[in-house]
Amino acid sequence: MDSIAKDPAAANRITGVGVLDRSVALLGLLADGPRSLRRLAEASGLPRPTAHRLLVALETHGLVARDAAGLFRLGPRLTELALRVDPALDLAALAGPVLARLHETTNESVQLYVRSGDKRLCIAARDAGAGLRDSVPVGALLPLAAGSGGKVLLAWSADTARFDTVPTSELAAIRARGWAASVAEREAGVASVSAPVLRADGTIAAAVCVSGPVSRLGQAPGRQLSGPVMSAAAELAAEVAGGLAAGSPTR
Repeated sequence: MDSIAKDPAAANRITGVGVLDRSVALLGLLADGPRSLRRLAEASGLPRPTAHRLLVALETHGLVARDAAGLFRLGPRLTELALRVDPALDLAALAGPVLARLHETTNESVQLYVRSGDKRLCIAARDAGAGLRDSVPVGALLPLAAGSGGKVLLAWSADTARFDTVPTSELAAIRARGWAASVAEREAGVASVSAPVLRADGTIAAAVCVSGPVSRLGQAPGRQLSGPVMSAAAELAAEVAGGLAAGSPTR
């Protein structure tokens, strides 16, 4: 999403409640990832003071947050609200200890992705705090066809034919070995390894991902990360199965 509208006043014509329309439009821009105030003002067509005032108000309510670099990103309150709408996203809370252990084992950033339409949604993350140009915030929507996390979700989906940019042979290889790796596919200088969290019926619930700089993980990150990532995914799958046995969607 590059802009809200060519006409800055067009945002007012969605519902007629200008503050609401502008705020929602800013949230939509942040769905593509963290952005500076300058970029948000330019993309939205809003005056910079107006954009700043709305963003600060959204930040107060937890709908917007700022990362370590001071960039605006989607806030944790959105995930909290989503959990109330879709209890399946409680998987994020269930995964917390598993992701923490994976982070401690690898000393790299870890994420948990679920499919959201034709994209993947980051519902939980642990940031390594160093080495990456920018981390993946909770609430970020990323492509399915680029990056190991997206390709894992795609490999166990029933509609892979719709994504013709990813060869079926590549997805078959991912299913066969049980993990995917990527090097600079979605972001230059970043490598990642992901594995599926599978339900008892073989369908995929989520993808566990570890990411870090290529300078540290190398051109074949699966050599050092596939083992711990698969173990974490299997551990979370067991937690999911235990939750289902207890009569809850995820716990």
